Amino acid sequence: MPRTLLVSTRNSAYQVLESLRANRQKRHRSRVFLVEGVLPITRALSHGWAFEAVVYGRPGRLSSWAREVIARAQPEVQYALAPDLLHALSGKTEPSELVAVVRMPDDNVERIHLRPDLLAVVMDTPSSPGNLGTLVRSCDALGAHGVIVTGHAVDPYDPGAVTASRGSLFAVPVVRLDSPAAVKGWVANVRGTLGRCTVVGADETGDVDLAAHDFGPPTVIVLGNEQRGLGRAHRDMCDALVRIPMSGTASSLNVSVAASIVLYEAGRQRRRAQSPP
Repeated sequence: MPRTLLVSTRNSAYQVLESLRANRQKRHRSRVFLVEGVLPITRALSHGWAFEAVVYGRPGRLSSWAREVIARAQPEVQYALAPDLLHALSGKTEPSELVAVVRMPDDNVERIHLRPDLLAVVMDTPSSPGNLGTLVRSCDALGAHGVIVTGHAVDPYDPGAVTASRGSLFAVPVVRLDSPAAVKGWVANVRGTLGRCTVVGADETGDVDLAAHDFGPPTVIVLGNEQRGLGRAHRDMCDALVRIPMSGTASSLNVSVAASIVLYEAGRQRRRAQSPP
């Protein structure tokens, strides 16, 4: 049976929970992070992520959904917080019924399975939790098999990124690598395993229109930082640089929007190639 801790003041138990929301180092040192909301918690559970604890408010009856989550997740600890503490811990105007403390997987590129139709995304030093979470959601919706985040980037387990992913963080492997050199080493392994792999950079200065590039082979799409664009080291590892044709006055797109367009085109080409003539 899980232990139940009644928390009515900002004691040490509450401070641990609060640190997981606000402190990246504490999250990664303890290898756990907070998940809030029905859809993200449900998807974490359905994809087999391990729950260390659940947090809820008291007094009050839990819904059938919350009771089922606790029964299936079998957390080690249940925190019953005073309502004002749950509101302070929550990232929402109206706090969710449950907040889960979920264990992080290892940062291991082997989580991205190397398959003949590989479609993966590399994002260089993203600085916005919302952009990163939205990118992961797009990758899930549009058939990408993994996301690699490079450089001193925003934390994929930041509450803002987790919320923006709408639970897709639990469906698509998201792995952090330190540098472009580490990405280059992973690509070399992909090529050794699959026989080929095309690295495609998406950039407004690209010399190939998006629809003109062949996304049929195993493909890694590389996206630049929101402010600086595609860095030199990532650009140099690309086999092709594609651009999204635009007719308005804007010269560039939000990185998650650009990723969605590129992924959609890759999926469109692959579906067309599989359709009977």
